[in-house]
Amino acid sequence: MSKFDPLRDHLKRQTATELVLSIDEIEQMLGFDLPRASHRASWWDSTRAPEEKMPQREACLDAGYIATRLPDGSGVRFRRIKARRPY
Repeated sequence: MSKFDPLRDHLKRQTATELVLSIDEIEQMLGFDLPRASHRASWWDSTRAPEEKMPQREACLDAGYIATRLPDGSGVRFRRIKARRPY
């Protein structure tokens, strides 16, 4: 169990291919303040250093989304990962 499970569960319920959540919305959902590092793009970026297992990244990936911090740092854009076709 991860403290980011509420974010994962929220994302799993979404049907949109893309959505944006503010940092405040994410903190309210989680029930705690995110660390200052969450305002850096690299903290959310699932494609950067994928060998580093970070719970916030894993929650997004488990829900089928890639997370990218907005340029102004006010929120995070979640984009659905395209399902791969079986060969």
